[in-house]
Amino acid sequence: ARLLLETALPEIPKPELPKFELPPLLKPELPKVELPPLSKPELPEIPKPELPKAPELPEIPEPKLPKKLEVPEIPQPELPEFPEPELPELPEFPEIPKPELPNLPELPFSPHLPEIAKPTHSTSNP
Repeated sequence: ARLLLETALPEIPKPELPKFELPPLLKPELPKVELPPLSKPELPEIPKPELPKAPELPEIPEPKLPKKLEVPEIPQPELPEFPEPELPELPEFPEIPKPELPNLPELPFSPHLPEIAKPTHSTSNP
């Protein structure tokens, strides 16, 4: 089976086909047909139907509303005026002297904190 697949097939030459030329087609002359003009059919006039008149409704008198009740004005009671209370005078307090603070020694300068390296992610590829 392998021998059949590996053997090359012989080349078959293509046969030359004869050339055919078709004669040009002539358009046949068709006779002209004239159509008579179409006439519009006359539509019969349809009379409009008379609509029945609506019966006249009797006039409805407006209902008489009861008169508004008069509300007597309520007099506002007079409020008595209160005199402003006299405030007692407060005694003057003596000024309290501010205590002097002892001189505090200056704090020594704090050294810089060491920088901590940022952790590298295991998923990132440098």
